[in-house]
Amino acid sequence: MNLKSPLGSALGQGSANSGTEHFWGQRLSAVALVPLTIWFAVALLGMPGLDYYTVSAWAAAPLHAILLSLLVIALVYHSALGTQVVAEDYIHTPGSRLVVLAFLRLAHIVLAAAGIFSVFLIATRAGA
Repeated sequence: MNLKSPLGSALGQGSANSGTEHFWGQRLSAVALVPLTIWFAVALLGMPGLDYYTVSAWAAAPLHAILLSLLVIALVYHSALGTQVVAEDYIHTPGSRLVVLAFLRLAHIVLAAAGIFSVFLIATRAGA
């Protein structure tokens, strides 16, 4: 039994073999986000106050700074994969799709850098 379409059989082309890595990246980032998001929500709800000094002192702890950085990375990576799928599915002009995908990639790199830099600044300036 052949599962290829008649056109695919005639051209000798099958699957592009490019979706598995994207699929697993999206699933693994979602799995990583579950405990990180629960930790973040529980930590914030457990604080006596949510003023700037309390939160920045909390974020300055090494474990919290590392977990916050991991949360930022997982969020941005998951968002990048999701918006890539949306752009690929709904933008049909190849030139426009390339421009949007390049913009989305650059925007997510900037967001990741800004998020990690923000955690670093909070962690290093909390005592000042």
